[in-house]
Amino acid sequence: MAGGEGDAPVLSRQIRLNPVARRQLDESTPVFYFDPRVEVSPFALFRCFEEGRAPLLVDLRPAGGRLTFAGALPYPGPGWTPPTGRDVLVFDDDGTAAVGEARRLQAAGFSRVKALFGGIDLYELALDPQVVGPETHLRETR
Repeated sequence: MAGGEGDAPVLSRQIRLNPVARRQLDESTPVFYFDPRVEVSPFALFRCFEEGRAPLLVDLRPAGGRLTFAGALPYPGPGWTPPTGRDVLVFDDDGTAAVGEARRLQAAGFSRVKALFGGIDLYELALDPQVVGPETHLRETR
């Protein structure tokens, strides 16, 4: 239904989320599963930024993207091993590659590595500057 007077606002931008996490409740209602053992929510990451406890951020996107996080490092490559004494958050656009990489690294013994749920796309959508303030910790790259 179009947003008329009194209707709830309609999001004008759709994002793609990890297809592995997506299930259909019925034909029109998708359900997304969040696994706290592997993923960090956009809100939890924002809180870490605000409290000065930001993890090491690693951007898995080969060519980067329109946005990134302040202080994020580009993915060093397949032979990379994360530091053992620090929380590490891997991210991409929609969370798909990040969840797989976090699971792989956790299985290899790096328990402090997690993925950003929904990727940078969901983070951008979920953290409206009109609600959280002008500092969202995102930076334009282009």
